[in-house]
Order: sequence, then C-alpha cells, then structure tokens
Amino acid sequence: MKASMASYQSIALDLAKRIMNGEFPVGSKISGRTVLASQYSVSPETIRKAIAILKESNIVSVSQGKEIIVLSSQQACYYVRHHEEMVSAYSLSQELEALMAEKEENDKQFRKIVGEIMRYSDRLKNLSPYNPVDIRVANHSFVIGKPLQDLRMWQNTGATIVAVRRGTEIIVSPGPHAVLQADDRIVVVGAGDVWQKVTNFINKEN
Repeated sequence: MKASMASYQSIALDLAKRIMNGEFPVGSKISGRTVLASQYSVSPETIRKAIAILKESNIVSVSQGKEIIVLSSQQACYYVRHHEEMVSAYSLSQELEALMAEKEENDKQFRKIVGEIMRYSDRLKNLSPYNPVDIRVANHSFVIGKPLQDLRMWQNTGATIVAVRRGTEIIVSPGPHAVLQADDRIVVVGAGDVWQKVTNFINKEN
C-alpha cells in the first residue's frame, strides 16, 4: 500500500464521505463528470476512475446517460471505514518497520560495545595482576542512587570501575556523575583480592 493515494482515490473517498453524511441522499443524482471535474479541479477521466470505484463498491450506479445515482449510504460508510482501517494498518506497519530498524541498530551497537569490552578485557588479562572482575550490586547496597565520585572506589578498595552492565546496556568508562542501580554489574580492575574488597564494600547495607 502506498503512503499517499492517487487523486481519483481521494475523490472517491471524499464523495463516499459526502454520501455517508447525507449531502447526497440515497436516490439522488450526483453532478456529472464535467461538473465534478470542475469542483475537484481534475480531468473528467480522473472523475470517471473515482466514480468507477464507487460503482464497484455498490455505492452509486451509472446509467447509460452517464447519470450518477446514489444507491447506498451504508455501503459508503463501509467504504470509508475500510479505508480508515487500511490507513491504520499501514501506519502500524510503518511504525513497526521503524522500531525494527531501531532495534537492529541498537543490536549492532550492542555487539560493537561487547566486542570492545571483550578486547579491552583481554588486554587487561595480559597485565597481571590487574584482571577485570564482574560484581553485582545487591538490592540493599548503600551505593544505590549515589554518583561514583562519592563512593571513592579507588581510595576504599584500590579498584577502578571500567564499565557498568545494566540489563542489555553496557556503559563503558562511566564518568564520576554516573549513578549505580540495584542489579547493576560493575566491571572493575585492581590488584590482589580486589573482587573480595569491592564485593564487601559495595554490598554493605544502606
């Protein structure tokens, strides 16, 4: 389905709405093609195509003398509602396509960041004893809601935070104003028993 309708489709829809609203009652005659062409500022051929749509939908009839007679306001109503449903379906389809494209881009970015983290971790592993470790922030931790600069992580544990995993999101090199949340997993580097030191520190109760 195209994003915009052809002129004759727009005219057919407008005439159907006028019939549905009672401007053209059942049994009445609609102006001929030439008059309609003038009203809509289009060619008589465009009007012919528009009327053909209404005829196929049993909204009007066209006599041998090319008189256009209204047959059914109910069919006009069905036609208008069907069009609105089609537009809604198209709109949803477009929205879904946009969301899928956004998801694909997010997934691509996620894979890129994960790859960078892996490469960074591999380099760190070669710099013994500064191996990266992953530690979960418990729900009762006192660090929840506090910016990293207030935690004085290096002074208290000798560790440096290099990344924070939050669900599917990975924050690389979080700044001093980054705030930790419950269930975050922080990636830190440090010497010796850094994992134990950081675990004990961040999971003290609030």
